[in-house]
Order: sequence, then structure tokens, then C-alpha cells
Amino acid sequence: MPSSLAATAIGALIGLVVGMIPGLTISTGIIILLPLTFVLEPNISIALLLGLYVAGMTGGSFSAILLNIPGTPSASATAIDGYPMSRRGEGGRALGISIVSSFCGGIVSFLCLYLIAPRLADIALQFRAPDLFSLMFFGLAVICSFSAKSLVKGLLSAAIGLAIVTVGQDPVMGTARFTFGQVELLSGIHFLTALIGLFAIPQLIDNLRPDPVVAKAGTLAARFGSILPALSDLIKIRIPVIIGSLTGTFLGILPGAGGPIAAFISYDYTRKVSKTPEEFGEGAVEGISAPESANNAVAGGALIPMMTLGIPGDPVTAILIGALLVHGLAPGPLLFLERADFAYGIIFSYFWANIFNLAIALAGLRILVKVLATPRVLLMPTIAVLCVIGSYALRNSFFDVYVMFFFGLIGLAMRWLDMPVVPLLLALVLGPQLEENMRVALTGSKGDITIFFTSFFSLVFLILSAISIIWSLWAERRSRTKAAEIQAGIAAQ
Repeated sequence: MPSSLAATAIGALIGLVVGMIPGLTISTGIIILLPLTFVLEPNISIALLLGLYVAGMTGGSFSAILLNIPGTPSASATAIDGYPMSRRGEGGRALGISIVSSFCGGIVSFLCLYLIAPRLADIALQFRAPDLFSLMFFGLAVICSFSAKSLVKGLLSAAIGLAIVTVGQDPVMGTARFTFGQVELLSGIHFLTALIGLFAIPQLIDNLRPDPVVAKAGTLAARFGSILPALSDLIKIRIPVIIGSLTGTFLGILPGAGGPIAAFISYDYTRKVSKTPEEFGEGAVEGISAPESANNAVAGGALIPMMTLGIPGDPVTAILIGALLVHGLAPGPLLFLERADFAYGIIFSYFWANIFNLAIALAGLRILVKVLATPRVLLMPTIAVLCVIGSYALRNSFFDVYVMFFFGLIGLAMRWLDMPVVPLLLALVLGPQLEENMRVALTGSKGDITIFFTSFFSLVFLILSAISIIWSLWAERRSRTKAAEIQAGIAAQ
């Protein structure tokens, strides 16, 4: 469909810009665009957001290579070898390798998405209410376990999110809960309003600090050599790309793993299998290709649990679920059964997003990098205004704007307390389904909780949840013991 292709191309262009600007994140970019998608057809709006998602991963490497400032957390590993190459006058070569590697990672994950998602959806169609509850619980447990340095802080963040979900009307009885007499709260806290506050406001506060390093970005385009990688470089990166693509896709499927973990794992493994590991950190092309293919492969991997199970693989797919719900489409196995055309439309929009990402990045790189010099005094107020407009446009209510600022304060407090926001975000997404499936299961079993242990799928997910929590506790205890041993060794010296 031409309109969907055009939306994907526009999204890819915006994503490259958002990804490369230090201080902006892909999540923030999608949140800013979300209100604009309310007036678009669902397939067009999702195509636009997918284009931003895919290209944002690639754009993060531009500032990492040129300025040693990763535009996205996933690009942190790229800077290790990308910036040394740029400093010795090979910025164009480094960027070309980054773009091509990102494309390869995206295509590999597209193939996995196309082949795995429909089959996984067929299995998920067999799930009943107890299975779905345990699945949602497993998603929360994994996120809490692996998205925080402290399991307690992760669980507390999820508990706050589940408490927020209870505001509004009881899903079974229809009575008001925790509305405190406010009529506006009868319909609950809108997911996207909370999202804008949690992500955008802390990001804006962080960017109030001046960053003089970015000011030199306007002259970087003049130093580029050839952007297209040479044949020798393509031969050299074939193994790192395979490692990064497969690692990124696998870790993308796991809720909570995310791009940064995939990028660093693929970088580390590539260095171990390399014949010249001493070159890593000094400007090795393999050190660019492995993490870049990994973080773009994560995007396709994260779409698999989102589309088939309704569980987001990362914060961006959580926002995409919100966008689908706004359009009355619930991600999950029924999406392939009831709206197979739309489900496969998402899959092929992801494919075209990778194509447009490659074409736009290679063709417009010299112009795009000049955006790095955009003064923050112009950029940040514009984003703040768009956040207010977006919050108001959800339900045409100033109350939602106040709620957005309230969640902004919560996001700031959580950042200062070093609490992860992602478990809270996932609780807001999964909370309603978690409660509904739990109550349906208990109603059907007349209050017998053994229903969650007699169903095979439910029992498997509960066991996996317990393993993830125990594993996290063990890893946390081991890291503390190791830190204490190091401190004792230093004190003994």
C-alpha cells in the first residue's frame, strides 16, 4: 500500500534524526509522534512508528562514532571502536559499516519474525485464562529480575504500576475504585499519558544541562571519506554480522533483555572468536559490525512476543502495544486469527523499514549529521510543547496534562532513587489483562488457586518465573560478594 510505504519512509527519516541526537531516545520520539497517529489508519500509524523504531537504532551509532556520545543506549558498544576510527579520519568508513551491519541484522530478525511469529501464535491460541495469567506474571517477573541492579527495586516498581492500574472502574463489578471523587479518574489512568510523563519529562530535565561537545558536530560532515564499505570490509564483517544478528534476535525475544545487553554480548563474543582481538578498542571494523547488527536484530526479535503473546520485549514495543490499543487492536494470538492481514502488514512494514533505513541513511548521511548541531534551547522547548499537546489530545482534557506532569515527577523520583521505570511501564501494559485473567480463572474454579498449577502451560510459566527471580537473587548476591572481596583486597594492600 503506497501510503504505508510512505509512512514507513517518513518514520525512518525521523528515526535517524531522533536516534542520533544525544539526549533523545527512541521511546521519546515515538511518544512525541503518537498523538499524530490517532487520526491515521492503524496500518499507516504502525508503519510510521516501526520506521522510527528501526532507524532510531541505526541513528544512535552516528553520534557514537562521530562524537563518542551514543545517541541510544544500544550504541554504547559501537563507540568503543567507532570513535577511534573516526578520530583517525575514517568516519565515513565506520558509518558505512554501521549502516550495512544494521541492515543485515534487521533482515535476519525479519526472517525470524516471519517464520516464528505465526507458529507461536498457533500455540498461544491454546492458552486459557490461567495460562494467560501466568504468562503475564512471567513477563513481569523477567522484567523485574533483569532490568534492575536490585530485584527489590524492580519488584517495587512493578507493584507501583499494578497499583496505578487499579484506579478507575472494577473490570468485573463495574464499581469505582480509588477515584477519590474525581470523575475524570472513572476511566482510569490513560496508559499513554503516564508514558509521556515517565519518559519525556525526566529526559527534558536531563537535557537542561549544557553539552558543549555537541557543538562541534556541524563540521563533521566535511571530513567524511567514502561511505560505502569496501569489498574487503564486507568480507571481514560477515562473521560478526552473523553473531550479532542471531544474538540480537534471540535476546530480543526475551522480555527485558534489550539492545544494550545484546550489543555488548555480541561485541564480547566477536572479540573472543577474532584472530586479531588486540585490534578491538583501537578501531576494528568487527567491533562496529557486531553490536550494530545485534541492536537492530533486537527490534525484530522484540516484535515476536509482542505480536504473538501481547508481551512487549522492550519499552518501545510496550509503547507500540499502547498505539495498537488506541486503535482498538489487541496484540496477541487472536490478532493473527481475526486480523491476519493487519498482522502480516506489521511484519512486512518492519521489512520495508529496514530497506528505507538503509537507503535514507546512505543517501542523506552528510545532511543528517548536521542535525547534531541543533541547539538544545530550540529542541527541548519544542518537545515539551508537543508532550503537553499529546497529553491533551488523548481525551481532550487538561486533567490528562496534570496527570502527565504528575507521572513526570514519579519518573524523576524513580531516577534519583535508581529505580527502573520499565517494570512500572510493563505493569501498566499487562496489569489489566493480568487482573482480568486471574479473576476469570478463579471465578471458573470457584476460588480454587490450584487451577494455576494443574494447567500445563500455566505451571511452566510459573516455574520459569520462579527461576528468573531466584537467578536474579543469586546473581545479586554473587556480585555483592565479589565487590566485598575486591574491597577487602584493596584494604589489605
